[in-house]
Amino acid sequence: MKRNWIIGITLALLISLLAACGDDNASDNQTDNEADKQQETEAPEQPKAPEPDMSEIPDVVAEVNGEKITKEDFKPVYVSTLNNYSVQGLYDEKQDKNGEMEKQIQQQTVEQLIGQQLLIQEAEKRDLEASDKEVNEKITSLKEQFGSDEQFEEALKSSKVTEEDLASDLKKQVKIQKLVKDETGTVKVSEKEVKDMYKQMTEAQKEGNKDEEGKDKESKQEIPSFEELKPQIEAQLKSQKEGEEIQKLVDKLRENGDVTVNL
Repeated sequence: MKRNWIIGITLALLISLLAACGDDNASDNQTDNEADKQQETEAPEQPKAPEPDMSEIPDVVAEVNGEKITKEDFKPVYVSTLNNYSVQGLYDEKQDKNGEMEKQIQQQTVEQLIGQQLLIQEAEKRDLEASDKEVNEKITSLKEQFGSDEQFEEALKSSKVTEEDLASDLKKQVKIQKLVKDETGTVKVSEKEVKDMYKQMTEAQKEGNKDEEGKDKESKQEIPSFEELKPQIEAQLKSQKEGEEIQKLVDKLRENGDVTVNL
C-alpha cells in the first residue's frame, strides 16, 4: 500500500486509546467508597461498533494533484470516525436507515484526507524539514501520556501501527505544523476575547444548573473562576484561530490545485 499520508489515522486511534487510559486514571483517583459502589454497579453496555459497507467505495476515492487517496487509505479513517461518532451517541447505525448520515461522514472523511494531502504537498514543496530531535520529542510526549512504555506499545499494537510508522507520521505532522506557523505567524488572543468566552461558558453553566421549571438544581456544578479557566480558554481560542487559518490555506491550495473526488 502506498502511504501518501497517514497523519490523523495513527493519532486519531492513539487519542481514542488515550481517552480510555484517562478514564482509568480518573477512576483510580476515586475514594474507596466510590470504587466499592462502582464494583456493585454493572457497567453500562458499550454501543456496538458500526460495520460499514465498503462495497460501494471506489478503489480511488480522490486524486490530489496526481496523488491518489485509495480505498485502503480511506477505510481506517472512515471506520475510526464512525466509531467515534457512535461512542459519543452521534451515530446509530439502526436509526440511519436511509444511510444519509453515513454518506455525510464519508464526505467528511474524504474532505479531511484531501486537506491533509494538500498540506503535506505544500510543506514538501516549501522544503520544510523535520529533524530526528523534533520527531523524538513528539514520541516522548505521546509516551508520557501513558502509564508506561508497555501501555504505549500496546496502544500501537492495537492500532496496528509500528513505532517506525508513527515516527514517519509525526515527521509529516512536524512539517505541517511548520507550514501552519509560516502561514499564521504567532496567533494572539486578547484579554477581551478570553473574558467574552468565559462569560458565555458561565452563562451556559448557569442554565445547566437549572431544572425544567427554571429553578436551581439541588446538585449544582461549581463554576470555576476566571483565573482557573483562563489558560484553557486561551488555548482553545488560539486553536480555533489556527484552525481557521489552516482552512483558509487548504481552500487556497484546493482552488489552485487539481482535485478530483470519486466518492
